Amino acid sequence: MDINPDLARELGFPKLKYAYVERERRWLCARLPDVEVISADAITDLYIDGSRLRLREARPLDGGPVMRRLGRKGDVDAAHRLITSIYLSEAEFALLAGLPGRRIEKVRHRLAPINGRTFGVDVFSGALQGLVLSEKEFDSDTEMAACPHPPFALREVTDDPRYAGGWLVAHGLPPAEGGL
Repeated sequence: MDINPDLARELGFPKLKYAYVERERRWLCARLPDVEVISADAITDLYIDGSRLRLREARPLDGGPVMRRLGRKGDVDAAHRLITSIYLSEAEFALLAGLPGRRIEKVRHRLAPINGRTFGVDVFSGALQGLVLSEKEFDSDTEMAACPHPPFALREVTDDPRYAGGWLVAHGLPPAEGGL
């Protein structure tokens, strides 16, 4: 997908060379599927009030190194967004962690490949307890369009803004609609 430079500037990304284009689809799931999990991270996201900034800490459940980063996203459309990220030291992260905002907590499970594709499945806790979403990122629009509905998912929610992190943190769980 070619990003319109004017749209990028409107979203707050004046220089496209510093932004990454994320291509992602999301699916609602009833539960974590009965598929081998190859890794898992406990993730805490702080959506900083009054901004498009998200502070993320991902702690591998196997005890590996913690990843901390400050990110900024701007949605181009439901499946494409511009992202910039800064990876942080523990001290830098601690400085920013006190900023006002709302938190989401989840465990992201990376599944063993299904038909050659690796999916992530987020199992939420806290105020979003019971929500299970799968996601898959793609390197190209062609690859994204060719990906079939995963066999363990209830329905695709890529085009439903109520299942995006920013909406969930501001509004909580979407109303139950045949699956949640």
